[in-house]
Amino acid sequence: MATTDLPSLSSVDAEIRQLALATPPSEMHGALCGWLAGGGASVRQWPAQVLVDDALATPAEGSALDRLRLASAAQLADRSFNFELLLPDSEASLAERSGALFDWCRGFLGGFGLSGGGRVQLSEEGNEALADIAKLAAARPQDDGDEEDEAALVEIEEFVRVAALLLHGDCVLAAQHRQRLN
Repeated sequence: MATTDLPSLSSVDAEIRQLALATPPSEMHGALCGWLAGGGASVRQWPAQVLVDDALATPAEGSALDRLRLASAAQLADRSFNFELLLPDSEASLAERSGALFDWCRGFLGGFGLSGGGRVQLSEEGNEALADIAKLAAARPQDDGDEEDEAALVEIEEFVRVAALLLHGDCVLAAQHRQRLN
């Protein structure tokens, strides 16, 4: 069974830089999760599919991007709701953390759309969740904030995490359930 621990933000960032990609690590993870939540295949060559660039090299087995894929797919499929977003830790500034969350949402929307998730009949909650992720994707981080802003960011992160699980449920788990019934 694959590990469900995400690689570190810094190791994903280092591999992205090594591949000379312009995508921030949180956005890359969001794109991967959107791809998987919308029904995209968990394959080693996922960056080429998610970033729509056939010239991209396939991540080496065991590399940070390969581990990111394996952990993300395992977390989304796990019924214990241990899905995590790849974001800076609480020591980072509010602007850095909120910016990374908004990047994650932008990536998620792109990956979800590319996977065909938009062709699936979403639940009412799924449609609302996707619309809310789109609003967050359009948001811009503020430079500073107080404890109230910190608390709000934690709540928004939790909402995005649950929204991604809900959309995965609508697109992937519901389809698997229907196949088992037939």
